[in-house]
Amino acid sequence: MPQVDGVRHRFQAAGGLNFHVAEAGEGEPVLLLHGWPQHWYCWRLVIPELAKHYRVLAMDLRGFGWTDIAWEGLDKETMADDVANVMGALEIDRACIVGHDWGGWIGYLLAIRRPELVERLIALSSPPPFAKPSLRGVWNARRFAYQVPIASPLGPRLMRRPSFVARKVRRWSRNREHIRNDVQRLYGRDLRASTRARAASLLYREFLVHEIGPVLAGRYRKLRLTTPTLVLHGERDPLLPGVFFEGHEQYADDMTIEAVPKVGHLLPEEAPELVTERTLEFLAAEATGRRAAAGAT
Repeated sequence: MPQVDGVRHRFQAAGGLNFHVAEAGEGEPVLLLHGWPQHWYCWRLVIPELAKHYRVLAMDLRGFGWTDIAWEGLDKETMADDVANVMGALEIDRACIVGHDWGGWIGYLLAIRRPELVERLIALSSPPPFAKPSLRGVWNARRFAYQVPIASPLGPRLMRRPSFVARKVRRWSRNREHIRNDVQRLYGRDLRASTRARAASLLYREFLVHEIGPVLAGRYRKLRLTTPTLVLHGERDPLLPGVFFEGHEQYADDMTIEAVPKVGHLLPEEAPELVTERTLEFLAAEATGRRAAAGAT
């Protein structure tokens, strides 16, 4: 396991699995959720500064990183339930959630379905789950073609190729100062394990076969996102152009969407300083509002 100064590691039993959680700092909890093809280590440049102010917990999702192997439950609502179960096992009643890629999507679902658990939500490179079918959406759906081979029965074999993950990381990023070859090799190495490659394949297969249809049909548009939410996305993201982030505010009580210039899809590693700065600002606003409310009473 790669190491980061000041970060301690634990394995927490919750919902029948043992989840790896990297932890640093003290205070109010901030829970970090990774995407694919990463694990907790994608937050290595964000954790130290956040930990000066908060108790920071970066968990590996089911089937990934150093969390237990899983061959089922890779639908995103179950994975959101995993987050709730880990919070309960750690005796965390409420937390601020910061999620990247699939971690952001899982954060949305947790906030929509279990709003009492989420103080504030920050989603990175992850559009809200309120999309409607449109001609622009159909045209841009070609950007998700990479998901099909990953989700196919050949997916695990593809991911075990040494260059497969590194090639995806390079294509999806624009600022690679912090995503050098050693980091690319690290993510590739961890996914070359047959168990992790199979979990990744099932993650995408579940989405394409069972989840995307109900999402486009309005499964979550029938609900409402009441948690204050900040959405950040890269202006040069080759997977998720700005069109995917338009028109969602009508389904949320308090949502701010911001495009980050000069970066691609991997925001926690391409723009760690900006991600940290925006996170601290957004969470400080929550603390200020809470103090004002307490003073008013």
